[in-house]
Amino acid sequence: MNVLLDTNVVLDFVLDRQPFAKAAELVLETAKCRPIQFYLSATTITDLFYITAKAKGKTFSLELIRDLLEFVEVAAVDKTVILDALHSGLPDFEDAVQTGAAKKAAVSVIVTRNEADFVGAEIEVCHPDEFLRRYR
Repeated sequence: MNVLLDTNVVLDFVLDRQPFAKAAELVLETAKCRPIQFYLSATTITDLFYITAKAKGKTFSLELIRDLLEFVEVAAVDKTVILDALHSGLPDFEDAVQTGAAKKAAVSVIVTRNEADFVGAEIEVCHPDEFLRRYR
């Protein structure tokens, strides 16, 4: 099974955003120790760097990305993904890009706190708490 982690899940853990941080931590622990392939989209990598560098500094952000790449793959974002996102009908363009990258990587589940933004995504969308109930 392939799983894409939405940006908000990683940020919840890294920035200790309550009350979501614990579930995000458990999802990331699952990514490290389960026979499930986890992905982050290429745009998530750049967003993580930008947001965490502002909050915790460039050195922290670079190390975070290095650490994540030890146990997650990167779902590509290319012209096809962007064009598909433009025509997807999803209400949020960023989430449409996430969905397109997930499709290209043969992802079967997107883990996010913003499930409503993915309505119509044609991929199963799962809240971190639900993901943990099912797959941990």
